[in-house]
Amino acid sequence: MIQSLPEKHQVWAWPDKGEPQSLRLEIRTRPIPTPGEVLVANSAIGLNPVDWKMIEWGHAAWSAGHVPGVDGVGVIAATGDGVRLPIGLRGAYHQSLARDGSFAEFTIIDARSILPIPASVADVVAAALPCPGLTAWQALRKVPRRMVRDVLVTGAGGSVGSILAQLAARCGWRVWVTAASAHRDKLLALGITGVFDYRDPNWCDRLVESLGPRRLYAIFDTVSGEHAQTLAPMLGYNGHLICIQDRIEENPLPAFTTAVSLHEVALNSVHLNATDEDWQEWRFAGAELFQMLETGALQLPPIEVRSFDALPLTLTDLKSRAHKGKLVVVT
Repeated sequence: MIQSLPEKHQVWAWPDKGEPQSLRLEIRTRPIPTPGEVLVANSAIGLNPVDWKMIEWGHAAWSAGHVPGVDGVGVIAATGDGVRLPIGLRGAYHQSLARDGSFAEFTIIDARSILPIPASVADVVAAALPCPGLTAWQALRKVPRRMVRDVLVTGAGGSVGSILAQLAARCGWRVWVTAASAHRDKLLALGITGVFDYRDPNWCDRLVESLGPRRLYAIFDTVSGEHAQTLAPMLGYNGHLICIQDRIEENPLPAFTTAVSLHEVALNSVHLNATDEDWQEWRFAGAELFQMLETGALQLPPIEVRSFDALPLTLTDLKSRAHKGKLVVVT
């Protein structure tokens, strides 16, 4: 079913590998959903590091004219056959990198992936959640729940690290984090046990001193695979090393020592590999995260709102870190 909608819409198109400001604003025919799909009229677009990285690096599924963007919020404007979701339902989504994305006035997504938004959560707030929130959720699910354990989250000043640290604290764990000193007071107010400035060359020694006879149960690293490997010696017996920005191919520790487990986090692979049961769990996670936002149990970094016309420049600011908090574009 399709309501009266404009025949044309604006998109930011990718011409080739390059900087964000190489994106071109184009007018295109509005897409039509096929069976199992919904057309979302975007109202807010959440920007993430993966956006500028893919624009710079390219993607195997991209050709000239591809529309980037993984996170968006809007209302369902049309549905394909077999979809029972109502027209006008407001939802958030995390789009497959292989499909045209959220940098447009209209985006087609898999109907199974849409995350309904509570009425009290504004569009710009909802748009800031999918990629970092679901990444944090996936990372946390890698680790079996054990009460009163010590875990480390690196990069807790960023969106993923901040959300992950809060979710870990809700597990009853003692959560230690690295972040710039400017984030220290806010993180401590969120229930974090201790904050170490990552620019301090001795922060690892300070953490070990704070732990005393205890060892880390899990390390959630948001920096890189190389960085994660350097932290592995701080893990205790049967510990877990979760690499969010990369993948560690070989265990950095000798065999038959602390017997740590390595984990990768690949949020976007859900679009290629998820079953209906996986999508059901995805929607449940989204509902839980939005409920936490609604009740104040989860705090997001400050949100800075920009216009759709300024999207390429806003991505440039994201890449150069010339901003504070989370960047969201409104259409």
